[in-house]
Amino acid sequence: MPTSKLLVVDDDPNLLELIRTRLNATNYDVVVADDVEEAVDATMRGKFDLSIVDLRIADQDGMTLMERLHSVNPEMPVIILTGYASIESAVEAMKRGAYNYLTKPFDPRELFLQIERALESRKLASENLRLKGLLKEKYDFANIVAKSEKMQRVLEAVSRIANADSTVYIHGESGTGKELIAKAIHLASGRKDKPFVAINCAAIPETLLESELFGHEKGAFTGAVRSTKGLFTQAHEGTLFLDEIGDMPITIQVKLLRALEEREFYPVGSEKPIQVDVRVVVATKKDLVEEVKKGTFREDLFYRIHVIPLILPPLKDRVEDIPHLVDHLLKKLCQQMKKNVTGLTPKAMQKLMQHDWPGNVRELENTLEYAVTMTQQDVITDDLVVQKETPAVPAPVAGMPQAHLLPTPEAFKSLKDARAEFEKAYLIQLLEICSGKASKAAEIAGKYRADFYDLLKKHEIKVADYKKSE
Repeated sequence: MPTSKLLVVDDDPNLLELIRTRLNATNYDVVVADDVEEAVDATMRGKFDLSIVDLRIADQDGMTLMERLHSVNPEMPVIILTGYASIESAVEAMKRGAYNYLTKPFDPRELFLQIERALESRKLASENLRLKGLLKEKYDFANIVAKSEKMQRVLEAVSRIANADSTVYIHGESGTGKELIAKAIHLASGRKDKPFVAINCAAIPETLLESELFGHEKGAFTGAVRSTKGLFTQAHEGTLFLDEIGDMPITIQVKLLRALEEREFYPVGSEKPIQVDVRVVVATKKDLVEEVKKGTFREDLFYRIHVIPLILPPLKDRVEDIPHLVDHLLKKLCQQMKKNVTGLTPKAMQKLMQHDWPGNVRELENTLEYAVTMTQQDVITDDLVVQKETPAVPAPVAGMPQAHLLPTPEAFKSLKDARAEFEKAYLIQLLEICSGKASKAAEIAGKYRADFYDLLKKHEIKVADYKKSE
């Protein structure tokens, strides 16, 4: 089966036949043309992966033909052949869009090599465009559900600040989409073709965070077997997103402040400074003003990052977005899970609208994922959303009247408190079983390690308390 379809254009029939024979023997599908109009017509009728064009075709200009071919298929690489070897014509061909340039007579092996390189380059370029398209599709403004006035104001602010290099401070509860907005800022900026690098400051132990951010030299500490670039360096000319910056240890805050002010820092164990061009976006769910008062967050760093504040409203304050979010998330989940769920019953939607959503959009997505998984119909019914769990009644005890076993309403905790209590007990037991090995515990819990650390932090559980001494 042919690997790629090639177009060869030359007014020398012997050369055309020679190239076609050799390329066919190498499993290429080859179409030949001996004049400009025939070549353009062939390109209009079918898509080619690459063209080989003679610089002189009768009395016509091969570079002009190349531009006409590119107007039909802009991504197609063109290799120019010429018997007029000169630096000027080579430079001109490259300037006007040729992939490469070969002089006649040419070595067939060189032609094959150039074809392979051009096709590989085209493949990489196409994949890059595809990935950028997927990224844009996922994080473009059109895919951020924001019908409510509050979210519309957020997106208006994002569009205004995107091309500034000022630090952006995003504040919002867990699950409100802080990273989504950070990526939207990046993709709307002039840095969109450069890296977007993210780190959750709460998920990395203090002993590793400095190295993660700024890199380290070989031998800087035990286990540093080679030099490593930090995230600041990796994000050069792009955007660095520091999520949950309110949880950054105060010892690291000093070095971060210098990096933000000078755009310069020292990797761990290095005496040579590194300069970077980075746009910084930070996010937190904490009230950093209160953290400054408590002494857990540096006041000078707070003022350095609090340049352009964006406040993301919780889902309970943008209830009008819920039906649109449900529609958006349902389509995504059905595609992922290969199920055909068309919507929710009115009562199910009513329950979603009346819930207070402490976990915000993330909680809503989890709720819908559960419902899509469990439903055996093409609609989601109210019994599958926002469960109101009823505590089990204990088994009767011999000799005690049944009525005495029924608990009074006052005996029950709130569902939120009961869940939190169970969650904490579960985490403690899991860490005990795993001897304090967080990675193993996270795997058993079915959580990403960063999310697992978030849960531990939420319940003020320290991994070190459960590590068994060797």
